[in-house]
Amino acid sequence: MTIVYALVSRQKTVLAEYTATLVTGNFPTVTRMLLAKIPVTDGKMTYVYDDYVFHYVVENGICYLCMSDEKNKHRLPYAFLQDIQHLFLAKYGLEIAQRAIAFSLNDEFSAIIQQRMEHFNSGGAMDNIDTLKNQIDEVKEGMVQNIEKVLERGEKIELLVDKTDRLNQQAFRFESSSRGLRRHMYWKRMRNIAICSVFGLVLVFILVAEGCGGFDFHRCRLH
Repeated sequence: MTIVYALVSRQKTVLAEYTATLVTGNFPTVTRMLLAKIPVTDGKMTYVYDDYVFHYVVENGICYLCMSDEKNKHRLPYAFLQDIQHLFLAKYGLEIAQRAIAFSLNDEFSAIIQQRMEHFNSGGAMDNIDTLKNQIDEVKEGMVQNIEKVLERGEKIELLVDKTDRLNQQAFRFESSSRGLRRHMYWKRMRNIAICSVFGLVLVFILVAEGCGGFDFHRCRLH
């Protein structure tokens, strides 16, 4: 289970968000579409989107949402959202959250989202999850929907997620380094050939000049 993306919003207005470093994709775009469909009333829901799931909690008009990569596990994402909600309200309160403009809290709170995401993904939140078990056993069947039921016909777009493969990255870096090394060695060889050619020409000139009695070549001149 890995949480790869999270945000805090007021309806469609995103106040802060964070994407895991090793993941890229168009899920922020997909999330904007989803935010337009999330009711403003208090509640929580899980939406399945291809191989990924979006979990959200709405309370007092503020939405806390995250995306994870495992369909059948909900405790960790909801424990994470509960933690983010607590930290967000402790830091800003509802008054600021209700009047803040888009991304005005991002500089500060995205770093907190990152820290807590890494904490939960590393397995450091078992106490939080054990506490949460007493509050929600599992997301009930009626709380899990396919996102196609929410988005209108033609709205669904392909969710593109690229989990960076470290091995592929290393192979790419090695290939790039190899090309750079070959290019460097080629120009180094050309430079050495040019230097040797110039040195050879200078040496020939000196030898010819010496045989002709000096640099004025007086012995070799035609009289």
